Amino acid sequence: MWQQFAVNGMVSGSAWLLLALGFALVYRSARFFHFAQGIVFTASAYVAFALCLVGLPMPYCVVVSIAAAAALGAGMEVGAYRPLRRRGASSLVLLLASLGIYVVLQNVISLIFGDDTKSIRTGVVREGINVLGARITPIQITTICVSIVLVVALAAFLRYAKLGRAMRAVANDPELANLSGIDSDRVILWAFAIGSALAGIAGILVALDVDMTPTMGMNALMMGVVAVIIGGVNSIPGIALGALLLGMAQQFGVWWISSQWQDAIAFIILLAFLLFRPQGFMGRKTRKATV
Repeated sequence: MWQQFAVNGMVSGSAWLLLALGFALVYRSARFFHFAQGIVFTASAYVAFALCLVGLPMPYCVVVSIAAAAALGAGMEVGAYRPLRRRGASSLVLLLASLGIYVVLQNVISLIFGDDTKSIRTGVVREGINVLGARITPIQITTICVSIVLVVALAAFLRYAKLGRAMRAVANDPELANLSGIDSDRVILWAFAIGSALAGIAGILVALDVDMTPTMGMNALMMGVVAVIIGGVNSIPGIALGALLLGMAQQFGVWWISSQWQDAIAFIILLAFLLFRPQGFMGRKTRKATV
């Protein structure tokens, strides 16, 4: 029995990991909680659903949906956040703007597609593959593998690519990065595009596994945010550990307590980290400079 909950924890943790990485990438560059990331997660799944309805093959639906997610995130940055930043808006104002975008777009999705549960699964539903006594479906295996590949790819990109190093520079000190000749607006735009693409991939994978509703983005975003906080916003390995811990804790909590406690368990873990290790698994404590 425990093997099945362990596999389920890995699957859910892998989905939260992709969303967490996208959220952390935007947060590090733009310095505010981008809650509209949740609607990017939802919108990508519905774009894939709409494209499947018109008869496009699934690979094309996935590719176009990921591109649409990246474009949506970049559009939010160019159309809303960048003008607000240039007017001197605080992080709180940007956060409220992101919540407003989330609510508006969620209602647009509800208006177009309705509030009932939709599915983009293809083919006949079959019993999962037996792995060490646990059942796992092909899409769940894909979710785990895609998460591993993208974690490694993102870590390599931030370490070795010119744009990745520029993102790290803007995250560490935006003013110094500007003085060094780095266009911070361009870097932030790329952070939104890449982070939104990651959220879009997560949304499609979750929808293929467990179906979708217009409200699914907010709960998924909260799990991603918890994974970022308990892992450490500046550490990709820490975020991966945080997402895995979160997924495992939720699934074993269902076994030991009840499914109603899934979200509560996540926030109990979050509270414990905020109290005893606020910098997360692999975060570092900041020191105040004294003159």
